Amino acid sequence: MELGRLLITVGVTSVVIGLVMSYAPSLVNWFGRLPFDIRIENENSSVFIPITSMLVVSVVLTIIVNLFFRR
Repeated sequence: MELGRLLITVGVTSVVIGLVMSYAPSLVNWFGRLPFDIRIENENSSVFIPITSMLVVSVVLTIIVNLFFRR
């Protein structure tokens, strides 16, 4: 029963994130452009290291997981 609840939560979360990214691109336009996100572009290659963006995602996901599993 816990696996079912987890799958439903992951599915609903994925749908919500997809809707936000589709219909409100200005809300997610900041992703990858925060301070300390490293972007190195060359003529032949490019490297992108989203340090701050991944920290923000980690904090948000930690809060969401703690809200669902600390009952």
